Amino acid sequence: MARGPDKAGAAAARHRLLPEGRVAGPMPWIIAIMMFLTVLAAAAGLALGAAVRAMGADLAGRATVQVVEAEPQARDRLALRVAGILRRAQGVHAVTPVDRKTLTDQLRPWLGQDAASGDLPIPALIDIELTPGDAGPKVDRLRRLLTGLSDKLRIEPHAAFLLPIAGLLSALGWLAAGVVALMTLATGAVVVLAARGAHDSHRVTIDVLHLMGATDVQIARLFQRRIGLDALLGAVAGFIAALIVILLLGARLMATGSDLLRAISLPPSALLLLALLPTGGVILATVAARWTVLRALGRFI
Repeated sequence: MARGPDKAGAAAARHRLLPEGRVAGPMPWIIAIMMFLTVLAAAAGLALGAAVRAMGADLAGRATVQVVEAEPQARDRLALRVAGILRRAQGVHAVTPVDRKTLTDQLRPWLGQDAASGDLPIPALIDIELTPGDAGPKVDRLRRLLTGLSDKLRIEPHAAFLLPIAGLLSALGWLAAGVVALMTLATGAVVVLAARGAHDSHRVTIDVLHLMGATDVQIARLFQRRIGLDALLGAVAGFIAALIVILLLGARLMATGSDLLRAISLPPSALLLLALLPTGGVILATVAARWTVLRALGRFI
């Protein structure tokens, strides 16, 4: 017999809890800003992590031999001899001498036309691809071999050049993960404050519902529904805005032509993880609102 009045009272209370409409209140906009920043931070962390993994996989088995002989003819002879020895060396999968013209073209932006003049003693370079496995012992063995051939030879693993950059990208990725965690805590705190404020401002409505026989769970469901809808609207808006920014930044990175910057990209699996953030935000807001209201109702009984 009390179900009809309960439903009517719940509907009336719901309208009173949303007197201005969802868009007019501050809650959706706050959630949208939080979700926007969270998605951007998460995208940055995932992209940087993918870049570090790709960089490590690509550079772990590569090294470069430098022939630092100043006299051009002696340098070319020594480079040809070293390339032949390296092809027969243990642990070497492929040997590729760097074309002189290619090297000159890469140096021209820094050295100008002097890079092609022949007056500068530019070393000859030989790229080495090592066999799968731990590259450290292989590089040490090749370094001892080259030292015995000539004191004009240097070998450096590619990972050694980019190790500081990889460390920086990794640190930035962890920083982005920390930002995501902080934004999640901040979102939960905002929802708790909003639910507590809504509860305090509607004490009269709550008392009426209690007199009509409504339980704490039914009353908490009203607040939960309101905040859940606000969170859904804000989360979708923030996610769409963040996705547009991510796509624009990705296009800019691809346009740079830099292999390092182009490696900072989101794999398809990362896009799926980002798509789960709005759902997680709505669930977090709903659970936080329900817990806050139930706790407040229990305290005021």
